[in-house]
Amino acid sequence: TPRRGSSRMDLGIEGRRAIVCASSRGLGFACADALAREGVHLVINGRDVDALDAARRNLLDLHDVEVQAVAGDIGDEATREAILLACSGPDILVNNNSGPSPGRFADWDRDDWVSALDANMLAPLAMIRLVLDGMAARGFGRIVNITSAMVKSPRSPMGLSTGARTGLTSVAKAISQDVVAANVTINNLLPERFDTGRQRQMAELHAELAGITVDDAYEKMKATIAAGRLGQPGEFGDACAFLCSAQAGFISGQNLQLDGGSYGGLI
Repeated sequence: TPRRGSSRMDLGIEGRRAIVCASSRGLGFACADALAREGVHLVINGRDVDALDAARRNLLDLHDVEVQAVAGDIGDEATREAILLACSGPDILVNNNSGPSPGRFADWDRDDWVSALDANMLAPLAMIRLVLDGMAARGFGRIVNITSAMVKSPRSPMGLSTGARTGLTSVAKAISQDVVAANVTINNLLPERFDTGRQRQMAELHAELAGITVDDAYEKMKATIAAGRLGQPGEFGDACAFLCSAQAGFISGQNLQLDGGSYGGLI
């Protein structure tokens, strides 16, 4: 498995301020870690207060930056307001939120769909709305939405996630064209099969349904990836940091697939 480098890339964002949503663990934490390594001051967020506090202490131990933590769900207006109070003029916004559980189309009712849309489309759009005008006025902004490979390769068990995140992708693309001339970019990262706690939940679910061991479930997952392995969170975080960089000002409205080369399409 490739080792993640820890050296700084000099992305021209030292001293900038970032909000990283749902960043107490997993891919959100990896993004916060990569930005902090570049000297970016952080406001991190999560619903689990203990995990959030541990993430904050970890980041402070590793990096010489300011780190504030705001507990809560970005789907709640009060949480969004508290985040903006902690970071009133952010240069960077990384949108992230936990996705709906997989299931069957026949089992999902209206409440399931509304919940998915609230968490994975409307909440990130509300965060964008709060920061977009200020970024444009200051002449710098980087917005990255963590979505899913399912946006471009839908599968029925992930229908709730696919529907909501495709909606977010469409709106983000539309508004990206309005602000790129002000040096504000909006891009999406589409992960597939990263070695996180969420992936372990998926492996455990697959093992239970298929009557196999969790280790066997992991091997089956790896077999679906062209690279023959799961992605490492640090690889994801580094990609996020680059899209937030000064050098990435000419990249906007894009969907970057992070899937070990597995996507079969051209675009």
